[in-house]
Amino acid sequence: MMEQSDAAAVAKAREGDHDAFGVLVERHSHALFQLAYRMTGNEQDAEDLVQEIFLRAYRQLGKFESRANFSTWLHRIAANCAIDLLRKRKSQGEQDGVVDPVPPDHLSSLPANSPPPDQAMFHSEIQIQVESALHGLTPLERAAFVLRHFEHKSVEEISSALDLGQSAAKQAIFRAVHKVRRSLETVLDSAK
Repeated sequence: MMEQSDAAAVAKAREGDHDAFGVLVERHSHALFQLAYRMTGNEQDAEDLVQEIFLRAYRQLGKFESRANFSTWLHRIAANCAIDLLRKRKSQGEQDGVVDPVPPDHLSSLPANSPPPDQAMFHSEIQIQVESALHGLTPLERAAFVLRHFEHKSVEEISSALDLGQSAAKQAIFRAVHKVRRSLETVLDSAK
């Protein structure tokens, strides 16, 4: 049903109906923001990417093939925009968003039904380490990892979104998972 609505909105937007494209923006912006944030680790970059994604989508609406899934097409644009940004950052020597550790006073504000402070701190350490590991991945590995493990996309969907063959997509996911696991070893070993 949603895809029929997307298809109808795309058809109207192609005819110049700006409100129809607005419906598509409203429908998909939250999911695209989450994807962009996971890939960049920075809220401002994610907001900028969402604008860029919809700008590219609007400009390329004529190239969208109606037999395809509109959200998959948007994910492909999003992945490409994020990869472009991450590569640009890397070439300019910029640091990815640095994850700040949980402030000590945060632990005292945890509700009573939350896990004990030591478990909450451990969870926080793992989360920080995963974020740090994501920043250490290549843009392609990061995109593949985020699409697979946060967006729960299939290898076929990832290969389509990243314009890779399925074996190349699997390799990118494998390399990313291996690097993330390696970075988590120290945290997990200290918990034993």
